[in-house]
Amino acid sequence: MDIDIGIDAKKRNEIAGGLARVLADSYTLYLKTHNFHWNVTGPMFQTLHLMFETQYNDLALAVDLVAERIRALGVPAPGTYKQFLELSAIKEDQGIPKAEDMIRRLVDGHETVARTSREVFKIAEGASDQPTCDLLTQ
Repeated sequence: MDIDIGIDAKKRNEIAGGLARVLADSYTLYLKTHNFHWNVTGPMFQTLHLMFETQYNDLALAVDLVAERIRALGVPAPGTYKQFLELSAIKEDQGIPKAEDMIRRLVDGHETVARTSREVFKIAEGASDQPTCDLLTQ
């Protein structure tokens, strides 16, 4: 069944491709945050453990919204580790960093998601795709 939401197929695919990168970055950041939640140690343990938990819960909700928007555009959402690895600009960590390094790496990850989202926002805005624009500005 063809989708007719007022955005031509080429633009929908372009937006969905960008959102796939946002999804991959966000899911990779989710995994990194969850890993750090499990493995943080040191004098800031309790504070960081709770903060990381809040963040990965928020990211879990966000990735679902992004994936659902990709589907609403008529494109399958990526959903495998292999796809996320190929699409994400966020790299996996080797080993377990110190608590302070965890914070820095998560900040870097959030900045990456923001940059990727800003790129996609321009594409969505150019196509008058308000639902995607709203999603990216939440």
